[in-house]
Amino acid sequence: MILEQLVVGMMQTNCYLLADEQTRQVVVIDPGGDASRIIGRIRQLGLELVAVLNTHGHFDHVLDAWTLKEALGGLIFLHPKDEPLLMDHKVGLGALFTATARSPRGKVDEWLEEGEELSFGNIRLKVLETPGHTQGHVAFHMADAGILFVGDTLFAGSIGRTDFPGGSYPKLIRSVKEKIFTLDDATRVLPGHGPETTVGREKRTNPFF
Repeated sequence: MILEQLVVGMMQTNCYLLADEQTRQVVVIDPGGDASRIIGRIRQLGLELVAVLNTHGHFDHVLDAWTLKEALGGLIFLHPKDEPLLMDHKVGLGALFTATARSPRGKVDEWLEEGEELSFGNIRLKVLETPGHTQGHVAFHMADAGILFVGDTLFAGSIGRTDFPGGSYPKLIRSVKEKIFTLDDATRVLPGHGPETTVGREKRTNPFF
């Protein structure tokens, strides 16, 4: 397995490259900017892009999904409840942070749903619905590697904002308790911003819990 983190875009989003060394297939999680750097790294590693997985629809996580698809191919995945974030620049937050941010308008190839098992070569990911930051927020659990990609639901020592359109503090807290804190304490938590943490560390020290 190849796992690399690239910090991209104006919001310093954690974009992850997750690849199967045998098949050379790679999935990109949350490409929120700096498409040329992401594309260059994929080509440098000699990988085939097969999927772009979006934890949610905010612009700083999906902005360059279609740029990657146009350059390298692959399918774009998102939860259907976050489709409105792609259609409305203000709801998708781009207009709140910059007057020049592009709206990520494009076709979603595959809609994500709770419990779905995604397979790319030898990579196996389970979709966990984790609403709260957005209505259609999801996490991707790679059980055999003990890794969870959580987007903006949970951070090291904090949680995602719930004051944006579609946000809900009670739903986010419930998502963390029911979908994340039920996993093994050693599970690595890879968030959408900031440093990684573990399930056990957040259960013990996160002030929101």
